[in-house]
Amino acid sequence: QVQLVESGGGLVQAGGSLRLSCAASGSSFSRNAMGWYRQAPGKQRELVAAITGGGSTRYADSVKGRSTISRDNAKNTMYLRMSSLKPEDTAVYYCAAYLSTVIVGTPAYWGRGTQVTVSS
Repeated sequence: QVQLVESGGGLVQAGGSLRLSCAASGSSFSRNAMGWYRQAPGKQRELVAAITGGGSTRYADSVKGRSTISRDNAKNTMYLRMSSLKPEDTAVYYCAAYLSTVIVGTPAYWGRGTQVTVSS
């Protein structure tokens, strides 16, 4: 029923940029907070960026200034644009949706993830 599908990952050179997309289906998420998480080998899964149902955003310190999260409610799609990519950005990136309109607790829905690899 409810499904989140990420796309846009791949191999990127350091200093480059990319845009990840998350297409939601099975339900409208226009009023739900959504976010991007990532998990690198040997590390805990961490919140990269999130956006509330009202459009307010939050970013991890490691990506502030070089990342932009956005959403297109008409398309039921969320995006993450990252620039000035670093090798340490290499991780599996997950799309997630919260049950609430605000960013609280753990997301209720998860995508399967997309690999982002940044080479030097």
